[in-house]
Amino acid sequence: MSLVTLLPFIVLIGAMFLMTRSAKKKQQQAANMRNEMQPGSGVRTIGGMYATVKEVNDDTVLLDAGPGVDLLFAKNSIGAVLTDDEYNRIVHGIEHDLKSDADVVPDDASSLTESDATAAASDEQPVDLGKKDADDEPAGEPTADAAPAEAKADEQAKKSDGGSEAK
Repeated sequence: MSLVTLLPFIVLIGAMFLMTRSAKKKQQQAANMRNEMQPGSGVRTIGGMYATVKEVNDDTVLLDAGPGVDLLFAKNSIGAVLTDDEYNRIVHGIEHDLKSDADVVPDDASSLTESDATAAASDEQPVDLGKKDADDEPAGEPTADAAPAEAKADEQAKKSDGGSEAK
C-alpha cells in the first residue's frame, strides 16, 4: 500500500485521538473541581439549583438549599463550584464589585438629547395623550365634563381588573 491511500486513515485516527484527549481533559477538570468542594462553598447542580455545601462524602454531597432544606446529591450532579462573590451575586443579588464613583447611566435618552430650556418648558404643561374628537377643546384646557368622565373610566377599570364589584 502506498502512503497516499493510508493518509486519510491516519488523519482520521489522529482526529479521534485529539477529540478523546480533550474530552478526558474536561472530565478530569470536572472531577478535580468536585473533589475540591468544601463545606460552605456555593454550588450549582446540573439541574440549575443553587445551594451551599453542608457536607462532602465520598460519592455524595449534602446541600443546604434554604432554611431547613437539606438535600442529598451525587457528587457527579454538581455542575459548578462557584466563588463566594458569584454565589452571592446570583442567589442574594449582592454586588461587591460595584464602583461608587461610576458614571450613572440614565434610564432613557431624554436627558441626553434635551437642552435645559426644553426640559423646563415640557415640565410646565402636561401632555394629554387621550383620544379627542375634532370638535373638542384643546388638550391644555380642561372641560367641565372632565371629572365625571375620569370617574366613569376609573369605575370601568376597577370592574375589568377584578375590583370589589366583580367579586
